[in-house]
Amino acid sequence: MSAVPAAPPASPPALELGAELQRFVDHLRVERRLAERTLAMYREALLRLQASAAAAQPAAVALPAAQPHHIRSWVGQLRLRGLAPRSIAIALAAWRGLYRWWGRQGLVRVNPVEGIRPPKAAKPLPKALSVEQAVALAEQRTQHGSTAEAPQLAARDHAITELLYGCGLRVAELVGLDRVASSSARGWVDAADATVHVLGKGGKRRSVPVGGAALAALQAWLDLRATLADADEPALFVSRRGTRLTPNQLRNRLQAQAQQAGLPTRVHPHMLRHSYASHLLQSSGDLRAVQELLGHASISTTQVYTQLDFQHLAKVYDAAHPRARKR
Repeated sequence: MSAVPAAPPASPPALELGAELQRFVDHLRVERRLAERTLAMYREALLRLQASAAAAQPAAVALPAAQPHHIRSWVGQLRLRGLAPRSIAIALAAWRGLYRWWGRQGLVRVNPVEGIRPPKAAKPLPKALSVEQAVALAEQRTQHGSTAEAPQLAARDHAITELLYGCGLRVAELVGLDRVASSSARGWVDAADATVHVLGKGGKRRSVPVGGAALAALQAWLDLRATLADADEPALFVSRRGTRLTPNQLRNRLQAQAQQAGLPTRVHPHMLRHSYASHLLQSSGDLRAVQELLGHASISTTQVYTQLDFQHLAKVYDAAHPRARKR
């Protein structure tokens, strides 16, 4: 039996650009002042274009004479060679720019790349912690050394983590919370009603239930907050200097907690929002309710968590079902 021929390599052949293509690259470098990395990607894309035109069947195609069906064919070849959608998009951008430049010089009448779109790239699934990891993180008390304000900062970080995981808040929503409700507040926690009110994307307000663990952690922080914040500071969460906590400060503190909790992955605030949504969906199966709690305008945005839920169920099946494992 004859061997199956190997697929052609995805990388372009080691060729020099033709004079006209090199002139375009020089134009991008000198007049457009593109970054070296961008120039390198464009040059590679132009090498692919040059090679595809030279190898066209039944006869080579002069690049200024290329038509849309040629471009579509060459894009199809890139896909067959395993080139990623993002790389194909970069190639099309380079090719489109070349023909526009030629058009301004009167070398071509029509840009054959206009209207040709790259294949859609699969959207990566959001990363979520397991239930065990999320609970371990929420219960982790950050160590701040022996400074006088260490208990306050530990209580603050604990309350933040409980609210992020317990309510699915965005980082901007959390740092925007004020200590008390007011007409100017972007958000606040109503402990008596066990709800947090936030101003989300698009200026839309929503209310989310707050669990007992988050309320207890919040009260522990409020008992110590006055030792860091002035009486007239409206922010619920403040830094050691007494000013409203910034998103970057929050991200750094959360990562420190994750490391101390021994989590094997880099944790960011939005990961806790993903975990909140995924774990709710696993338990309830109510996609509409999760949409409302997250403040998504469209349920299609929320549906990504059904894929995370399916992954979780598949892992449970693989681990538990007697017919799932190979003998």
